[in-house]
Amino acid sequence: MSLIVDIEKDFGSFSLKANIEQEDGVLGFLGESGCGKSMTLKCMAGIVKPDKGRIVLNGRVLFDSQKKINLPPQERKVGYLFQNYALFPHMTIKENIEIGLSELNKNEKEKIVKEYLIKMKLEGFENRYPHQLSGGQQQRIAFARALACNPEILLLDEPFSALDYHLKSNMENELIEILKDYKGSIVYVTHDIGECYRICDDIVVFSKGLGINKREKSQLFKHPMSITEATITGCKNISAIDIIDDKTVFAKEWGIKCTLSNELVKNAKYVGIRAHHIRIVENNLQFARENLFELSVVRVFESSFTYIIYVQNLESENSQVIQLEVDKNIAPLKVGDKVKIKFDEGCLFDFC
Repeated sequence: MSLIVDIEKDFGSFSLKANIEQEDGVLGFLGESGCGKSMTLKCMAGIVKPDKGRIVLNGRVLFDSQKKINLPPQERKVGYLFQNYALFPHMTIKENIEIGLSELNKNEKEKIVKEYLIKMKLEGFENRYPHQLSGGQQQRIAFARALACNPEILLLDEPFSALDYHLKSNMENELIEILKDYKGSIVYVTHDIGECYRICDDIVVFSKGLGINKREKSQLFKHPMSITEATITGCKNISAIDIIDDKTVFAKEWGIKCTLSNELVKNAKYVGIRAHHIRIVENNLQFARENLFELSVVRVFESSFTYIIYVQNLESENSQVIQLEVDKNIAPLKVGDKVKIKFDEGCLFDFC
């Protein structure tokens, strides 16, 4: 399976530009609301027409501005799961699933509906209406409708955003099982970092309409290449730097010198480390002196299973706080305590 999306669209309030190629696996679009993720899906589905560019699915041109090609949605072989499910309220569940099967005869339609009702664990619901179903059941029907037409690509737009935490977790597991049998391309849109990491193989981070650099998910989280990638993937600690040598920087916002395990990338401007990659050290004799600091506790918050601790170099004028997230098995800390912390050199990352 192959997908090429190279499009531009001016919406007035912002400009969309996406340049993406994907061969296999689940492709994730990650970013804040309004950054262009869902609009890119609508362009792929044929709901919105780009100003220029091309969209090619498995060698079949869906859109090409130069060649004046713009296939209508019904000819693109696209399965689209909308954020709000978009079930037709005046139609039964059976009729909602059949909506994309107009070219099939009655017996073929009934066979496919029965197959997906069984797969979605909703046998006997075919004559009910969407308002008679729970949110999770409505979502299963929306999945069934998207898959029933045997699409070459499945576009999933924030599929769990309307569900509560418990139901969301169950539906995510069910989705993963359902997608194991699906052989086409999958594009998954979300603003949830953990969800994106669990479901997707490759990720494109969108920011202000721009979606270009596709990254393998483990590399994206291990070493973001921009401040946008760092913040979108949840990094709480970012500082501008002065470069000391090819592996050493002075973090200006933190007022400390940091050593990285690898040479700095060209034109590096920032350094970052995630809150859970900082440890509290009680006996510093077992650690090298690099990235070992004594700082002051300025805030402490208790979450369900961890402490969120903010420390600061009070000896450095205008220094900013550094956030740690640690297990509750450590001795409780209070504001004003001095604490030794250790950065793992392998978890520090630099970027432009």
